[in-house]
Amino acid sequence: MQTKIPVTQGSSFWKMRNLANEQGLIDMSVGITEFNCPSELSNLAAWYVKEKYNNFAPVEGLLSLRKHISERYHKEYGRYYSPVTEITICAGIVQALSSAITAVVNEGDEVIIFEPSYFTYSPAVRLNGGTPVYVPLTEPDFRIDWEDVRKMITSRTRLIILNSPHNPTGMVFGREDLLQLQRLIQGTGISVISEENFEYLIYDQEKHQSAGEFESLASRCFIISSPGPLWHINGWGLAWCMAPEKLMSEFRSVHEYQVFNVNSPFQYALSDYLNTHPDTTEITEFYQGKRNYFNRLLKGSSFILKPARGTYFQLVNYSRISKEADVDFALRLVNETGIAAMPLSVFMHKVKNNQYLRFCFAKKNETLEEVASRLIRFSESCAV
Repeated sequence: MQTKIPVTQGSSFWKMRNLANEQGLIDMSVGITEFNCPSELSNLAAWYVKEKYNNFAPVEGLLSLRKHISERYHKEYGRYYSPVTEITICAGIVQALSSAITAVVNEGDEVIIFEPSYFTYSPAVRLNGGTPVYVPLTEPDFRIDWEDVRKMITSRTRLIILNSPHNPTGMVFGREDLLQLQRLIQGTGISVISEENFEYLIYDQEKHQSAGEFESLASRCFIISSPGPLWHINGWGLAWCMAPEKLMSEFRSVHEYQVFNVNSPFQYALSDYLNTHPDTTEITEFYQGKRNYFNRLLKGSSFILKPARGTYFQLVNYSRISKEADVDFALRLVNETGIAAMPLSVFMHKVKNNQYLRFCFAKKNETLEEVASRLIRFSESCAV
């Protein structure tokens, strides 16, 4: 049978993840944290499971949870989204993205994707008959050249996908970027997906710029986020999407047939927890400390690091050590150091010898110390 997606970036992604599992490597390749969710939150989840809150949740999600998300967003960003008609609870970021893409993309439409990009974007576009149009982020800072974007816009452009803080590069797009995007889509029929999964993991006193803060942008934008990075619960498979009612109505039509139900007891637990834990500064400071420590451990080595501005991913450039392609170098690290890191080219539609690896620093200090020690020994052996 002919496959609908003959080639995907995800095959290389999962290859590295599987290697880490099979060989017992130190896995820095994917966003798996070494930290437990808050005990109060896990106790709430256990209580709701035990007390038999295990039936289907409403298809749009638990209303009390949607109310807390609405209140939090309004307080932090100044825009009100109706919990009744404009917020939907989803089964994770990937499902939320897939439903949003399906809601607006039809046969022949073009979708602008900034690259490197998370590897699920393009397949979702292709499954809906659309064509990904890739705009490379400009190195070494991985910024958007908005003039390049403007040149890519055609009469068939239907959607632009923005991700900030950006996975995999750790870049954070600022107010001027959002204003540029807003100006770009004015007078067009272009919609926007703003994936903001790491909105609370922004460092060095920078402030997250959410698409909802920009009036014209918000009117045609799906905003997607999740509690996963905030409380170390990525595996719960919870996320949310916010959009104006007209967009959300179509989103929910798709969502209902893609998912139907999102984990019910976890929604109850998260709703209770959000009600009593409004502060997010602690997690920002926590992960900034992890970033700083990992960078400090590798300081003075042959690896080149520019501290990530957001997320819990750090790009590491190895061009002073080897000219190998990043996939080959990553496999060499696996074999010679027992460390799994993700090649940056996995997040590109065409393999490019960019000489970057992505490391997840959501790890305990002893793990970061061991990884840095092995990397430094490895780099020194390469120089001999």
